[in-house]
Amino acid sequence: MKKRLTGLIIILTLLMFSLPVYAGVPLATAEATVNKVLNVLRDPKLKSPASKEIKKEKLRIIYKDMFDEIEFSKRTLARNWNKLSPAQRTEFVNLFEQILEKSYADKILDYTNEKVVFYKENMLSDTQAEIQSKIVTASKEIPIFYRMILKNGKWRVYDVVVENVSLVQNYRTQFNDILAKDTPEQLLETLRKKVSKH
Repeated sequence: MKKRLTGLIIILTLLMFSLPVYAGVPLATAEATVNKVLNVLRDPKLKSPASKEIKKEKLRIIYKDMFDEIEFSKRTLARNWNKLSPAQRTEFVNLFEQILEKSYADKILDYTNEKVVFYKENMLSDTQAEIQSKIVTASKEIPIFYRMILKNGKWRVYDVVVENVSLVQNYRTQFNDILAKDTPEQLLETLRKKVSKH
């Protein structure tokens, strides 16, 4: 149950930042965009099983705009980013996005009205912020921090930390292990296979 709940929390956080957000207070921005996602999940017209794909598509549109995908990918690969050619980097960003979406898309559809509370904004610099929030369930509170970056007048997410576990760090460990023994092309092939299985 804990593993399933954690998966739900991760995808909920992944999908919380919708349409391009212009410069403003990051916490207020995050809170407003969370509400847009919750509105999709709570829409009574989308409750039936037949509406599942429609709901997924609405969430997919939100997902496309929530991350600074290149920043997220660069931080995930860290020093290994420089090992990829420009074409490989483009493919990696695309594949990684699909993997995250496909891994968690079904889980977020199980959302059952847990309460999301935003309570603190830490400005890490003029262009980076950490937004602290928590999901309140019937039995516990789960801390979730969003790390955001301001580029071209838009605040976007580049990492999510759930119960002290960084999404970037988690994937960085996995990809570093692969690239320690395989080539970038082999990493991409591994990701292609994961995408094709879904």
